[in-house]
Amino acid sequence: MKIAIEKVKRKQLDLKEEEPASHYPSLAEVEKDGGCTFTATVSAQVSALWEYDHVRATGSVSSAVRLTCSRCLAEYELPLSSEFTIFYTESTGDDAEEELELSDEDLISATYKGEEIDLDFEIAEQVMLEIPFKPLCSESCRGLCTQCGADLNAGECGCDRGGINLKMAVLQKIKIEK
Repeated sequence: MKIAIEKVKRKQLDLKEEEPASHYPSLAEVEKDGGCTFTATVSAQVSALWEYDHVRATGSVSSAVRLTCSRCLAEYELPLSSEFTIFYTESTGDDAEEELELSDEDLISATYKGEEIDLDFEIAEQVMLEIPFKPLCSESCRGLCTQCGADLNAGECGCDRGGINLKMAVLQKIKIEK
């Protein structure tokens, strides 16, 4: 998805795009690495408007992924959606790399060069931000039994999991006198 600078200077641009996740290199890499499987296309809607000396792009992205729960190893599907606003200013060419403290405005701004702005990176980034780092099928997921590997969400397995952690067994021998 691209914003033509000359067009947006004249009037607001409303853009829509629907692409497979493989269209975006970073999303294809996540899928290839086994982090998730995209089960829907990536849909993006963006409104771009020229304001003073910059372009304000406001939009939303949505998709869906199949993930593996990090506690019980069950697969589940998760819908993804995100809204964003990014301010684009023209690059001056003297953007020196120095250590700066970023303000809130810096976190939602970017630069562009040339006659158009390619939004593919930002669209993929918004989708990536919605994929959980540690996926859980539900907040109350009980995981797997450490003894037999049974799924504790389906019910108790009968194993005695109240035993002592071997790492802490030495502490049983400590006697504290009052």
